[in-house]
Amino acid sequence: MNASPVRPSPDALLKAAKREARGRLKIILGAAPGVGKTYEMLREGADLLRQGKDVVIGIVETHGRADTQALTAPFEALPRKLIEHGGHKLSEFDIDGMLERRPQIALVDEFAHTNAPGSRHPKRWQDVEELRDAGIDVVTTLNIQHLESLNDVVAGFTRVRVRETLPDALLDDADIEVVDLPPDELIERLKDGKVYIPEEATRALSHFFSKANLSALRELALRRAAQTVDQQMLDHVRLVGEPGNWAAGERIVVAIGDQPGGEFLVRAAKRLADSMHAPWTALTVETPRSAHLSAAAQERIAAALKLAGSLGATLTTVSAPTVIDGLRGHVAEARATAVVIGKSRRGWWFELRHGSIVDQLVRGNEGIAIHVMPLPVHSEKEAGGATLLNTRGVIAGLAMIAATTALGVLVNPYLGINAIDLLYLIPVVATGTLYGMRASLIASLTGALAYNFFFLPPIHTFTITNPENVVTFAILAGVGLVAAQLAGRLRREANVGARTSIENAALAAFGQRLAAISDEKGTASVTCAEIASVLDVRTVLLLHKDGRPTAVAGAPDNPQLGPIDMTAAEWAFDRNEPAGRDTATLTASDWQFHPLATSLGVLAVLGISHDERGDPLPAGKSVLFATLLGQAALAHERLKLEGEAREMAVLKQRDDLRATLVSSLGHDLKTPLTSVLAAADVVANENPASAAVATLKAETQRLARLFDDLVEMTRIESGALAIRPEPIDLTDAVASAVHGLAAALARHPVKLDVSVSLPLVIADPRMLHHMLINLLDNAAKFSPQNTQITLSARREPQRLILSVIDEGPGLPGGSAGDLFQKFARGQGSDGAGGTGLGLAIVKGFADAMGLVVRALDRDDGPGSRFEIEWPEAMIRSLKAEVEP
Repeated sequence: MNASPVRPSPDALLKAAKREARGRLKIILGAAPGVGKTYEMLREGADLLRQGKDVVIGIVETHGRADTQALTAPFEALPRKLIEHGGHKLSEFDIDGMLERRPQIALVDEFAHTNAPGSRHPKRWQDVEELRDAGIDVVTTLNIQHLESLNDVVAGFTRVRVRETLPDALLDDADIEVVDLPPDELIERLKDGKVYIPEEATRALSHFFSKANLSALRELALRRAAQTVDQQMLDHVRLVGEPGNWAAGERIVVAIGDQPGGEFLVRAAKRLADSMHAPWTALTVETPRSAHLSAAAQERIAAALKLAGSLGATLTTVSAPTVIDGLRGHVAEARATAVVIGKSRRGWWFELRHGSIVDQLVRGNEGIAIHVMPLPVHSEKEAGGATLLNTRGVIAGLAMIAATTALGVLVNPYLGINAIDLLYLIPVVATGTLYGMRASLIASLTGALAYNFFFLPPIHTFTITNPENVVTFAILAGVGLVAAQLAGRLRREANVGARTSIENAALAAFGQRLAAISDEKGTASVTCAEIASVLDVRTVLLLHKDGRPTAVAGAPDNPQLGPIDMTAAEWAFDRNEPAGRDTATLTASDWQFHPLATSLGVLAVLGISHDERGDPLPAGKSVLFATLLGQAALAHERLKLEGEAREMAVLKQRDDLRATLVSSLGHDLKTPLTSVLAAADVVANENPASAAVATLKAETQRLARLFDDLVEMTRIESGALAIRPEPIDLTDAVASAVHGLAAALARHPVKLDVSVSLPLVIADPRMLHHMLINLLDNAAKFSPQNTQITLSARREPQRLILSVIDEGPGLPGGSAGDLFQKFARGQGSDGAGGTGLGLAIVKGFADAMGLVVRALDRDDGPGSRFEIEWPEAMIRSLKAEVEP
């Protein structure tokens, strides 16, 4: 059988036109950090430079790796944009600068990065999309765990939930290059400090970077890249109108019919899809015959589709004149590589009349694997009412034939018998259009016999003597049969098209009504009313309120839910799976509950019920119901996001007011406190031996530091820090801090291990002094009296580290990062005093200056070590080189 020519797909043409109007996107995809994505991006950019392309670095994260940093030298790099937020100066990609510079190709690292608050777009991938809209090609990098669809999968085996995600659709429009590295090699790179610093590398090896995790991530990256390439290949062949399945990846279709054994086919297709790691689709073809299927046949189809959906299949229903036409059309459109279909043992008479779908499929599709599964015997009687005649249609057809015969007798003297035969086509076509093909066939045969009996000589007999009349009779019978068949088929196809258009119109109206509503109650009411109307069921919608599911709307209103019903609804909420009647869980319930799941989780649960049907979901309506549920879920997601946006606006307004109040209070109290401190100094000089005066001076100085902390924290949060970096000698900075905190350090011996030969570092002198004051004060508070506090500085490759080391109780277990949060207090802090702002200020100042600060337990005994790290870019020449 010759395949019909395949024309270019209009959708593919439109998609290609949109893509050509934008800049191209290339994604360097990797399984994990450290595989060399940034290195590969810069290497490819260098190749493009050598080809004469205009390539500009938008943002590249070298993470201090010298070999990667060296690759940036040939490029023009845009300055980063500094954004003030919460007392921090954050450097981000300058999208406006790139749009103004407008190169041919932009290199933008870390595609899934979350931009700092105050940026034009919350996500970097949105910046990239704007560049592409401006016609700029972009090369970027991405780790596989940042894809939204894989977020739960990755979290399942790594136990790490990735918060920075991006839509999968971005990959479908991009060129993908996979940077692959075997897990053993990546682990060696990690151990050598080529991915993270040693302390972080040790933690990473014991958690995220295990060999099992890296192997799983690697498989996900390779499989997702293959899926993208496969989809792009399909877009291309659809664009050029090329026939064939073009299998770069496996795609499986299982054909679901009305015969028994549909669930067996579904399970077989699931096993095949799992073995091939392939997507699969459960297909049912709606033909004119579908309207005459028995209730049992419709229930078999619905049960098979329901099982397929629960096993992860994509459910599809297509309308076609015949099953084989619909199946072939979908297989060609989906470019399927394998079809799972059942074949039941039917009688020879049935196959003689209708043929075998399996045989036709095998003969008409080359290059596709056909998996034929034997099914139980299926007779025409089991198929339902398709074999029954429409008695009303037969009677109406015979009546029209009788009327036409009477009319023919009246006009015979005027028209003659050669014109009367055409009159009989009118009731045949009318019967086929109104009542279907079978009634029309009977009308056609009856009309031919009536014409013979009343008009062909010898009349009133069925004998035909004239050979010309024999031909006339045969032509009338043949034309009548063809007209009956065509009219009946036209009617059936019109009925199928009408049902499809009604469903599409209902979906469109449902979406419009949901879009016009902006409150929870209204959305729930519209959802219940629409689904109840379309599916002829009772509905109820429940939301989580006060820790339990609560019914907020129903159709009809105020549905009654018993304890078992509420338990089933709660199960659907908690497990994100259907529960209740005719499901696998809590089947004693009168309701069947379905979760409205979104990327934000399960936001609501919809219950459906019917007094007469066992399964409340009507047979053949699974796809329609799933679409309605999806629209309802998206509507509730929109409401939730809008509510969170309003809450964030209120919190921001409240936070701004609080920051203004605290700043004003701190400045207003600072002036009288300075006067009190000056007076305390005078009194202390006049009475140096007085213990009360010494206490007054010490507590006044401590109060002054607390107010300094308060003011500085307010500046950090409001983004009002003014940084004035300059080269600083650490020996001078350390000595100044120890002298300024002499009273607090009086009961602790202080050891200074800061060599005068260390290079200068870049920092804001005032901020660095405040950081050291707070770190020393923290060490003095939480260390026993007479224990030593050490300030040590050491030069290491690519960095310089200044440490404050104490002999206290050490860090609380697992809370090293939490210590730098506002109002965080360590062990034994109840009697130590302080506001819990000191370390938060240290962290804020460090971030503002581009430094790294961390808290660690000591390796050589009890106590903790707080480190400030300067990267190589912020280290200047040795003092000996700058002194005259």
